[in-house]
Amino acid sequence: METGIYIPIISDYGFKATFGNEADSLFLRTALQALIKSATPIREVHFDKNVFEALTIDSRSGIFDLACTDENGSQFIVEMQLGLAPHFLQRMKFYALHKFNTVVERGEFDYANLPKIYAIAILAKNILPTAHFHTVANLRSETGEIIDTQMTFITVELAKFNKQVAEIETDLEKLVYTMKTLHTTEPTQYPAFWNEEWLKRAIDELDTRKMTPEERAYFARVTAANAEAVKAEKQKIREAVEQNEQSIKAETVKNLLGLNLLSAAQIAKTVGVTEDFVRKLSVDR
Repeated sequence: METGIYIPIISDYGFKATFGNEADSLFLRTALQALIKSATPIREVHFDKNVFEALTIDSRSGIFDLACTDENGSQFIVEMQLGLAPHFLQRMKFYALHKFNTVVERGEFDYANLPKIYAIAILAKNILPTAHFHTVANLRSETGEIIDTQMTFITVELAKFNKQVAEIETDLEKLVYTMKTLHTTEPTQYPAFWNEEWLKRAIDELDTRKMTPEERAYFARVTAANAEAVKAEKQKIREAVEQNEQSIKAETVKNLLGLNLLSAAQIAKTVGVTEDFVRKLSVDR
């Protein structure tokens, strides 16, 4: 991802430096409060061991997991996805239900006092058929009545957010605007709310001008590692596609051979393969 003065929050390094900043959790606490639309401030967070880490095809290009617990025991799972992920909600359900099972087991199957679980997905692209950029979902009846709020799914789709600075009022809007535009905004266009303490601290963590040599070196390593991982995964995808195409061509050749209507040369030209490829399959039949 291209970056200017500020490292994008939605990059691997940026997400960890802001949402995952264990030394200073003000940004994370304020962001979580905004994301769940709570009027009650979150005063403390404990970072839980991330039990969901795993390399997938798109993990190095945009999935960054964070798990934490607030002072009331509420559980938060935060994930970010840069690429297109039409089935991302299924992933969120898997993580949330895994957390639910873990909580139940630790509580010796005490269903009466289960903590709230918030599964939060921040996506660069759209996946829901809804118009609004922020969606809160609970278990509801067929008439829309809330049945249960113990588990809440929250989705933020950055691509749907199009408010201008003058229209922004809430912390949620400030958060989403910052995530979407920080790395592309010119210094002369900084909105006034970026001076609010929770955002200012996070933005300072992403200011390349304030990075120590060690932080610069770490940022370079993370960027290089991500680029290499993405390159490797893309190569795997290309190889899988090519293998699938070859399988389809082989099946087509076999079908044409079974008809006994075309010569090897005609089949090769029709399917787009070599005559040797056709002859080999003819012998193998």
